[in-house]
Amino acid sequence: MNRTLTYPDTVQETYERLQAALADVVPDFELRAKAELAVEINRLKREKNALILGHNYMEPVLFHSVPDVTGDSLYLSRVAAQAEADIVVFCGVRFMAETAKILNPSRKVLLPSAKGGCSLAASITGDDVRRLKARYPGVPVVTYVNTYADVKAESDYCVTSGNADAMIEHLRKLGHERILFLPDEYLAGNVARTTGLPLRVADPEGNGGGEDAVREAIIGWGGRCEVHEQFTVEDIANVRKQFPDVVVLAHPECSPEVVAASDYSGSTTGMIRYVEAMKSGRYLLLTECSMGDNIAARNPDREMVRLCSVRCPHMNEITLEDTLESLRQERYEIDVPEPIRSRARVALDRMIEIG
Repeated sequence: MNRTLTYPDTVQETYERLQAALADVVPDFELRAKAELAVEINRLKREKNALILGHNYMEPVLFHSVPDVTGDSLYLSRVAAQAEADIVVFCGVRFMAETAKILNPSRKVLLPSAKGGCSLAASITGDDVRRLKARYPGVPVVTYVNTYADVKAESDYCVTSGNADAMIEHLRKLGHERILFLPDEYLAGNVARTTGLPLRVADPEGNGGGEDAVREAIIGWGGRCEVHEQFTVEDIANVRKQFPDVVVLAHPECSPEVVAASDYSGSTTGMIRYVEAMKSGRYLLLTECSMGDNIAARNPDREMVRLCSVRCPHMNEITLEDTLESLRQERYEIDVPEPIRSRARVALDRMIEIG
C-alpha cells in the first residue's frame, strides 16, 4: 500500500523498529549497522528540508527506514508533482527521478545512484518513436512511464501498469482504432488481451508484423523487463504441484502466458492490496524479490511462497550508504532540459489525470 511515514530519532529505537519488521528477512548485524545510517539520513533530510520517495522495489532495510513516502510509480509521481521540499531524493531508478523533475522543475531532484538504469527504458529512444510516428501518422502514442524523458517528450500519453487498460479504453472511446503502445512488449500483450484488441509488434526500424492489414490494433515494441521476463508458466505449474492452494499474483510486465496462468495480475500497489485483503492462505508473487520481502514483512500472518530471488540489478544500486552520500553531497542531481521537459510534462499530466 502507498504510505506516508515517520521514523524514530535514535539508533536504538530505529534498530528495534527494523527488528520488529524485518527479523525474519534481514540478519541482525545488518539491522544494527544500517540503523545508524538511517538515523543520519533522517537527520540530514530534516536539516536540508528534503523529501525521500521510496519505490516498492527498494531493498527492505532502506524501504522501512528512510522514505517519507512509499508506493508505486503512479502514486510517487503524484507526490513528486506536489512536493514542497527543497530537495527530492528519489530512491528508485533514473526514469523515476526524471519524472519527478519533469513534474516539479523548481525542486532539486537527486538520484542516489550514478546510473539507475532500466532495461525497458533502455529499449527505446526518442528517435525510435519519431520513426514510428512517421510510419503511423495520427496514431496516438502511449508510452509506459518506464521510459526516459526524450521518449516521453515524443508521446501523447504516459501510463503505468496500474492505469494502462483505462488509458486504452479512454482512447477507444475517443475513436482511435490503432494505438502505439511502447516499449514493453509483454505489458502491451496483456493490455491487448484485456481490452480485446490484437497486438502487432513493430521492429526497431518501425516495420510491423502485418499490422497494416488490421483495422484495430495495439502496435507494440520489443522491450522487456529483465526481471519479469524470467518467470515462466512452468514455474507456476511446479509451485502449484507443491502448494495446490497457492494464489499466484503476477505483475503485468510478465508474459501474457504467465499472466493467464496466474490468479491475479496488477501493479505493485494492486498486488500489495490483494495480499492485505487475504484472510489467510499462501501466495506467490511473480515480481521483483525485494518487493516480496517488503510485503512479507508487512503481512506476517500470511504465508509467502518463495519461488526464487529475482532482483532488479538497477534497483539494487540504491543503498542506504549511497542515499546518505547523495544527501550529504547533494550529488547525482537530475536535470531535464527544455523543451524536452515541457513536452514530456503533457504526457505525464494526462497519465495522472486518468489515474
